[in-house]
Amino acid sequence: MSDGTANGAHERTGLLSFTEDDDSRKIIDFTDWDDEDPRNWPKSRKFINVGIIALMAVITPLASSMFTPGIAQIAADLKTSEENVVGATTGFVVFLGIGPLILAPLSETFGRRKLYLICFSVFAILQIPTALSPNVQSLVAVRSISGFFGSVGIANGGGTISDMFHPSQRSGIFGWYLLGPLLGPTLGPLFGGLIVQHLSWRWVFWSLTIICMINTALGFFFLKESYAPTILETRKQKYEESEGGKFRIANQDDRPFWTKLASSMQRPLRILFTQPIVITMAIWQAILFGTTYSLYTNFEAIYGREYGFSTTQVGLVYLGPGLGFFICVWFIVPHIDTIYNRLSKKNDNEGKPEYRLPLANIGAVLIPISLLWFAWTVEYRVHWAVTILSTVFFGLGQITILNTVQNYYIDSFQKYAASAIAAGAVFRSIVGGIVPIFAPAIFKAAGYGWGISVFAFLSMALSPAPLFFYTYGGRIRERFAIEL
Repeated sequence: MSDGTANGAHERTGLLSFTEDDDSRKIIDFTDWDDEDPRNWPKSRKFINVGIIALMAVITPLASSMFTPGIAQIAADLKTSEENVVGATTGFVVFLGIGPLILAPLSETFGRRKLYLICFSVFAILQIPTALSPNVQSLVAVRSISGFFGSVGIANGGGTISDMFHPSQRSGIFGWYLLGPLLGPTLGPLFGGLIVQHLSWRWVFWSLTIICMINTALGFFFLKESYAPTILETRKQKYEESEGGKFRIANQDDRPFWTKLASSMQRPLRILFTQPIVITMAIWQAILFGTTYSLYTNFEAIYGREYGFSTTQVGLVYLGPGLGFFICVWFIVPHIDTIYNRLSKKNDNEGKPEYRLPLANIGAVLIPISLLWFAWTVEYRVHWAVTILSTVFFGLGQITILNTVQNYYIDSFQKYAASAIAAGAVFRSIVGGIVPIFAPAIFKAAGYGWGISVFAFLSMALSPAPLFFYTYGGRIRERFAIEL
């Protein structure tokens, strides 16, 4: 792991003639103002890339929850139980976490663009057999596989943004991008509720097919490669064809291809299980995602049965946390860069990953408070508006934590940011997929008050983490430094 810098993670040199250890090959690298360097691209080009991958990062989580208002309809149509239908969400979310373990290191081997286009094309095609599922087994199986391929936007989005933006500029852009993984599950039931009520549950997946294919087509036409080693490899091949002779990329890894590939595939798990900060933050995010999906999959039961809402009205409930997301991205997230730059300036303009963490303390406080608020207002059937208001603060806390932690990963691992984010994503997605299976039984046995309070107490146990790692994180990273 290494410290971020206020001036950017990588130095750009140029095309040099250089001899070292009998290697007389000329070095290929970016110059300081190189137009092909993604960090020197015009803003319009950067934002087109961000827009396309952000849409991918919205659509996949959207697909994870879009069919939840139709769970009862699906169960009746496929002649199975509602618990079995929930398994389609579990399989999807679990593979949404497993996918980045493979897709993130592959993007650091073959480049970002190729992975985005191949995986999202497959994801789009898989919506067709999902819509045609004749039984619940087919539904769960195809949904699980599609979760793997759909995870590409989540797996590589952070790395792509890191490719194009300096650390001092990143968190505001990253904040809007991160709306996807959280806003998707929030908006999914709203749109899904309208489709289920007026058409049928199968049209949820036909709609996703159309949306995914449009997004994929935009990627083929407008998405540009942003991973520096891949761009430099293309430049190297052009020089060798036009000028003859041999060239090499700065800091080139000359190990055999399969050795490099095997090493890259191990990277996310090495990061996860050797870095105390990463595993702690991954557990914290896993609790948040497990809580989120447990609540989202039970909103139908809470508001439909307890408060008498229609399917469309239940879908509108999800706008509560969505409002919290937007408030946070608009008013709080921009200050992550402000604080980072201010602390860097005090430290001789040298940034540290820990400078991303101060605002995480807001989420650390809001998450348990909002969950306890929601739990006991639902338990005692307080007016529905009071319960939904608590979800606004829950959404605000989620974005604050997720944004600061993801930026922390990027600053710590820089070139391998995608693998670092994948390391955290796998744990949170697996927990987020499995916990909702048991949530209904917990709520039935303990009631909504104590059942949801369990999640509040778990989040409370980890709430000191940002303050602790802000104080001791640098020493911990040095103590557990690894060569990637």
